[in-house]
Order: sequence, then structure tokens, then C-alpha cells
Amino acid sequence: MSHLAIGPVLLPFLAGLVLLLGERWPLAWQRALGLAATAGLWPLALSLLAAVADRGYQVYALGDWPPPFGIVLVADRLSALMVTLTAILALFALLYASRGTDAAGRHFHSLFQLQLFGLNGAFLTGDLFNLFVFFEVLLIASYALLLYGGGAARTRAGLHYVVLNLVGSSLFLIAAGLLYGVTGTLNLADLAVRVAALAPEDTALVRAGGLLLLVVFALKGALLPLHFWLPAAYCSASAPVAALFAVMTKVGVYAIIRVYTLVFGAGAGTLAGLAEAWLWPLALGTLMMGAVGVLGSRNLRRVAAYLVVISVGTLLAGVGLGTAPGLAASLYYLLHTTLLTGGLFLLADVIGRQRGEAGDALDPGVPFPHPLPPGLLFFGAAVAAAGMPPLSGYLGKLLLLQAALAAGQARWLWPVVLGGGLLTLMALGRAGSTLFWRRAPGPVADAAPPDAVALAAAGALILTSPLLAVLAGPVIALAQATAAQLADPASYVAAVLGSRVRP
Repeated sequence: MSHLAIGPVLLPFLAGLVLLLGERWPLAWQRALGLAATAGLWPLALSLLAAVADRGYQVYALGDWPPPFGIVLVADRLSALMVTLTAILALFALLYASRGTDAAGRHFHSLFQLQLFGLNGAFLTGDLFNLFVFFEVLLIASYALLLYGGGAARTRAGLHYVVLNLVGSSLFLIAAGLLYGVTGTLNLADLAVRVAALAPEDTALVRAGGLLLLVVFALKGALLPLHFWLPAAYCSASAPVAALFAVMTKVGVYAIIRVYTLVFGAGAGTLAGLAEAWLWPLALGTLMMGAVGVLGSRNLRRVAAYLVVISVGTLLAGVGLGTAPGLAASLYYLLHTTLLTGGLFLLADVIGRQRGEAGDALDPGVPFPHPLPPGLLFFGAAVAAAGMPPLSGYLGKLLLLQAALAAGQARWLWPVVLGGGLLTLMALGRAGSTLFWRRAPGPVADAAPPDAVALAAAGALILTSPLLAVLAGPVIALAQATAAQLADPASYVAAVLGSRVRP
């Protein structure tokens, strides 16, 4: 049994514990350890991605207890891809935070590592109850990170965020209890076997449990109408925390993909495709709502927050098509949008610091003291976010439109995606002209040049868009291979249970 699958979970867990014990260490030491641990996730994640590309699955049974009786971690192409994405985003967010944001209070670096522990655990667990546990770990860390630095706006947004997620956690436990009561298992592979062989009299309870899970994952992923908490929470958080939160909604998207392709996939009998009828209209509605929100936003951070909402709708529209090309398009777009919106949150903070009292508000301000580097980055981010050629946003949407055409859903998806792109382009064009060109009377803002490291961290995430366009061939091939693997849940079940598939 390879120990590779536990590495991305164990490293941030141990780093978080050490940082908690060393809470009185100089901040420079905490920064060094946090950055080293986060950078250490890169080789682990890439090694895991290479291993699953070579062998398909990496299964790790904790304590050597055989599935489905023990805790199991399962790495396939999807989970390894998500761990790699998280590692990339986290390093640049933490690098930005280390330029001063982390000094606003205590325990930032330990909380950051525990957040990564929860995220990676959620992506790698092969058990529904442990998915709940890792959800709670990452949510508890995110509560503290959201409130980090204090302030009335953060406290108010944090309270709403906590209450809603407590409701979601309660529903998760009820759903898990329903499924366990009927099937006798919460191991995802074993659940797939049990649901496929379900007796007719048990179908209603399992359907109820499955739909309750969909509500929970929709809340985590900010799917309409459960998206309203996101703009306030993401706008209130500090820039590096909001950047890391760009992957938080993708945990909900990941859980939807995992559970409804594996447990309620094509082999689930009468419960096959349980979520598809709901995902399709809600995804389109989320995309439209996000586009309207971007157009109505009054500051750049809120623009970035609504871009996250748009990304959720776009991703789940591809999933809702119920086809491998649609899922592959969503996976490529997921890489693009997570890194881009993370970079935009950081860039909004850079711009806000340059504009003095005006901050990142979309109102005329005093002349911008150092406009060129942030302006170029904003232009690139705007082109990518609107889906204009030749960057990765264009390629992701093109793949999605092609998948919709093949699935016979072009009449619904094309107007929403293209119309949303137009509204996004209008909103970002207005934002750019207001921030960089429209001037209020007064002298140039008294601001030092942007911190070079902070600007580089934001730029590195934004520049992943042209990089994903340049590497479109291998990245799309990876997305297609991942979608093909997800379309074959029997291979996941065989990898986890082997000869232990219960009758």
C-alpha cells in the first residue's frame, strides 16, 4: 500500500499543530514554516497526480483496516487535480499574506494550514462521514480566517456565514443518517454497490437522503438560491483569505461531482441521475444571477465575489449536461476560474492600497500613482474573466458550448453563457475605466509603489490564464481523462473494495 495519498493531508495537519504550539514564535519564523509547508504540498500533489495518471487510483486504508470498515483515502484523477489546484492557489495567497496581512492578529498561519488540512482531506476521503468531518475542519478554520483582523463588516458577514453553515452541517448529518440507516454503510464505493442493489421499498428514503445532500453541497458551493451569503463573506475577508476561499465553493462542486457520478451515477438503478434534473436549471440561474451581480457591483472585491458565483453556475452547467465532454469542459474551466478569481482578489487589494481613501470602490478617485503594473494585470484578468480570446476563459467556455451543442442543450446554454459573458465584459470595462482613467479633483494619491512580492503573487495567479491557454492540449487531455474515469464508477469501486464487494 502506497502512503502517497495521505501526504497532502498529513503535511498541513502537522504544520498546523507545530504552528499552534509555536504561537509565541517570532512572526518571521511562523511565516517561514507556513510557506515551507505550503510549498511542500507542490511536490506531493504533483507526485500524486502523476501516480494516478499512471495507475488510476491510490487507495490508503488508515490502520490497515480493510474498506468499507475503516477510514480510507482515495486519490483518483479528480481528487489529485483538486489537491494540486489547492496547493498552487494556497502558496501565492500565503505569500501575499506574508507581506503584512498575517500581522493583524494571532494564529493566522496555523489556521491557514488547518484550512488546507480540511480542504485536502475533503478531496481525498473515500467516506461520506469523513467528508462531513473534513467539511467541519475547513469550516471552523474558515470562520476564524474570515474574522481575522476584526471589524464590524467582517463580524456581521461572519455571523451569517457561521449560521448558514451550521444549518448545512445539520442537514448533512441527517442525510448521512438516512443513507446509513438504509444501506448500513457510508463508504462511497460501498454506497455505490448498495444503492445499485436497493430494494424498492427503500428507494424513497435513499432519494430523500441524496437530495438533502444536494442541498448541503449547493449551500457549500453557493448555487442559486443558496448563494446569497457569498458576496458579503468574500468581500469582508482579507485579500489572501478571500483568494484561498476561491477554492472553497469548489469543494461543494467537487462533492456534487463525486457523489452524483459515483453513488447516484448511471449504475444506480431507479436513482440514476438523481441530481441532473435540479442541477441544470439551478446552474443556469446561478450563472445569470452572478452576471447581474457583477454588473451591479460597486467595488472590485464584490466584482470578484460575483465572478465566483458565475464560475459555480458555469461549472455545474457542464456537470448538469450529464455527458463526458460537458464534465471535461467544466474541469478545464474550474482550473481557469479558481486561479483567476484568487488572483483578482489579491489584485483588488493592491489597487485599493494605491487609491488611498477611495480604495477599490468603483468611483472616480485621485490620480493613480503607479498605474502600469496593476493596470496591465487587471486588463489581462478582465479579458480572461469575460471569456475573450485567446485566454483560458475563452477556451473553457468554447468547450462548454461545444458540449452543449452535442448534448442538444445549445438553445438554453448558449444565450446564458454568451449573455453572461457580455454583462461581465461590460462590468469589467466599466470597472477598469473608473479605476484607472476617471479622475476626481485632487493631487496624486500619496502611496508607495505596490509591494513587489504582493504584486508578483497576484500576477502569478492571473498569468495562469495565458499559461493554461498555451498548455491547452495537455490540460484538456487531462480533463478528458478525468471525465472518462468519473464515467466509469465500477473502476473506483473495484479499486477501493477489490474482492471485498459485499453482496
